[in-house]
Amino acid sequence: MGVMRCSRMGCEEILCNRYSNVYGYICSKCFEELIGSGVEMDIRTFMNTKKKVRVYGFFDPRKTFELVFPKI
Repeated sequence: MGVMRCSRMGCEEILCNRYSNVYGYICSKCFEELIGSGVEMDIRTFMNTKKKVRVYGFFDPRKTFELVFPKI
């Protein structure tokens, strides 16, 4: 985990352990929210939205998003 600011709009978190060459850094809280958003929202749109809590169904897109944001 490095001292790198989350690239999500409005996020103040500075401890990020995931990085995408396309989208930048993402903190664990935003990553969990991204997973909770399912596949209804693309990643670029998600990164440009402010933090909020959203949970959808039982589909777990974790594996898909872990490919986009591998741990560093």
